[in-house]
Amino acid sequence: MPNIDRIEGFADELTAIRRDLHAHPEIGFQEIRTSGIVADKLAQWGIEVHRGVGGTGVVGVLKGKGSGGRRIGLRADMDALPMEENTNLNWRSTVPGAFHGCGHDGHTTMLLGSARYLAETRNFDGTVHFIFQPAEEGLGGARAMIKDGLFEKFPCDEIYGLHNAPNLNLGEVAILPGPAMAGADFFDITITGYGGHGARPEFSKDPVVIAMTLGQALQTIVSRNVAPADPAVLSITQIHAGSAYNVIPGDAKLCGTVRAFSDEVRVLIRERMRAICAGIASAFQVEIAVDIRDLFSVLVNQEEHSNVVAEVARTVVKPDKVTTLPQRRMGSEDFADMLQAVPGAYFWIGHDGSVPVHNPGYIFDDKVLPIGASVFARIIETRLPVNAHA
Repeated sequence: MPNIDRIEGFADELTAIRRDLHAHPEIGFQEIRTSGIVADKLAQWGIEVHRGVGGTGVVGVLKGKGSGGRRIGLRADMDALPMEENTNLNWRSTVPGAFHGCGHDGHTTMLLGSARYLAETRNFDGTVHFIFQPAEEGLGGARAMIKDGLFEKFPCDEIYGLHNAPNLNLGEVAILPGPAMAGADFFDITITGYGGHGARPEFSKDPVVIAMTLGQALQTIVSRNVAPADPAVLSITQIHAGSAYNVIPGDAKLCGTVRAFSDEVRVLIRERMRAICAGIASAFQVEIAVDIRDLFSVLVNQEEHSNVVAEVARTVVKPDKVTTLPQRRMGSEDFADMLQAVPGAYFWIGHDGSVPVHNPGYIFDDKVLPIGASVFARIIETRLPVNAHA
């Protein structure tokens, strides 16, 4: 695989950076140490640094040769997951309850690798914005950066992001034009009933029974209201109620997520959820409060920029290893919000290992670091060629 030789030359340094970040994970909006390392590295390589964008976000600005006015954004996420790591790695997490179980430490390092290479060579004509985003894992880091003026302060004509993929093989790059990842809502449903003795349920309004009824009813939304041709998911992932064997509790709570590929379907699901909750509340004579939050937009890759990724990737990995994903992914990614503001594409790079992300035994393969860094760098050199304005 023809990775960029210069990047291969400092691949060991990238591995050291990645493993250090892995050992010191920080969850969303708490990436103080991580963003500090990013900022220091960028400054060390002569890149203009802007800190505190959207909280703990960092943006590096690098101008190339010539007078070209085009600007391209490259984005990586920095946050870890609030979960324990279950590996025996020498560089495993040293922070209880925090783990880079999604590989964002690797994404950050890949972008740092491309930044170093582009700063040393400047073989492009235009401006690159290296966007290091906080809080991707459901906390709205992309929206925070956008709200803080990301694209007003650092305008981009196009933007690119990536994710590691243990379900692909090392050296494989996948892209999917059009809607590629689902939009997502999180929800909390609180049932306020009337507690009592477990032996005398007739004097209570049992929120546990109501929660079970409601859970079943909610599952009919996708199967009976959403058209079969429109993929959608409604998953109840948490149930909270009660504290004793002989006490009917006063309240119960259901939490979960909704995924879909169109805003119309998402609106339909929200409306049906609220209607069903209202109907069951009336039937059981209780109060049911519904909180549904729009967390992620549908991620839509532009055709032009998807083709750019594919063409560039074929110069880095074997051409037959560049593929189009066979189907859309129900997972979500808040880079979708950046793609709503700026056209671009999001792609996946495979690596060795079969344990999926968000699993306590997930292991990131450091051999993918120079591949990701090379693809990012080649995008810039391809889209911002020197002498294009001669």
